[in-house]
Amino acid sequence: MADVLSQAQIDALLNAVRSGEKDSEPSAEKQEKKYQKYDFSSPRKFTKDRIKMLNGIFDNYSRVISSRLNARLRSTCEVTVESIEEQHYFEFSNALTEGDVLGMIDVELKGQMQETQAMLYISTSTALSMMDRMLGGEGAMDDELESDYSYTDLELKLFEELASDSVKVMDRSWENYVPIRFEYSRTEVNPTLNQVIGLDETVVIVDLKLMFPNMSGRMSICLPGEVLANVFAEISRESPIRRTAAEDKSDEIFDKLRDSQLEIIAELASAQLSLSDIYHLNVGDVIDLGQPKESPIYLEIGGYHWFTGKMGTHKKNMAVKIDEVCYQLDEQRSE
Repeated sequence: MADVLSQAQIDALLNAVRSGEKDSEPSAEKQEKKYQKYDFSSPRKFTKDRIKMLNGIFDNYSRVISSRLNARLRSTCEVTVESIEEQHYFEFSNALTEGDVLGMIDVELKGQMQETQAMLYISTSTALSMMDRMLGGEGAMDDELESDYSYTDLELKLFEELASDSVKVMDRSWENYVPIRFEYSRTEVNPTLNQVIGLDETVVIVDLKLMFPNMSGRMSICLPGEVLANVFAEISRESPIRRTAAEDKSDEIFDKLRDSQLEIIAELASAQLSLSDIYHLNVGDVIDLGQPKESPIYLEIGGYHWFTGKMGTHKKNMAVKIDEVCYQLDEQRSE
């Protein structure tokens, strides 16, 4: 037998419907929640920490290449990292058309050339706009550009110059992690007919967004998973070595720092005067600092208050006697 609602429960239910707290139709929240599918047959090779590391590396690269393009194209260009994703190579390859062009990049890790090459892709409309700027134009986008547009020989040469110039500065972003060198190899026309990587191989796609005053475009870097696996393995091997080397040299570094010279500024107080008042100052005039002469003096080192002291003399020279250490007091308060 079904449960019978009491009058109080019926009234509460009617009030909830009138106030909108409970809809008479099924709520959208009750719909089935969607989850991203995970391919267990081909698990992810790189953890979130590794992808985060790549994000930091290419954030730095985007700033370097942005200034490079500004000088080369004589125009304001802002480059940002739009996404970094691990994919299968066929996902990257299927998005290319017959008219697209790839720049092939040799990767040398600690003096050893990697078997698989990285790739640089610039969308056709973006590349043509950049070429137009190189030749003195305004870089306007061609809205009527055909999807199967093929580069001319001159445009291929200009593309190679743009791509090789972008690859030259890629090394700098990796300097803090591992010695690695990128070198532009060749220009690959119609990459759909030449599979340089197995379709099921893992790659990491770095999408960069290029924003000019009158247009925006896209540039992508395809990093083979095999190369990245070797890079990350080298980084993992070098990390403990670097920490040990830094610890072994800590005494030597501190010995050199002991002889460093730092400027110490003794500040009694400060006052603000107008330019006309300063102009009319004469010998014997007095400036009121708003502090009694017995007030403590702050000793400033490197822009920070390190000590307090009192003004005095030592062997007929002006001197400051240290009373308290400021940074120790701050540490005690924080504790």
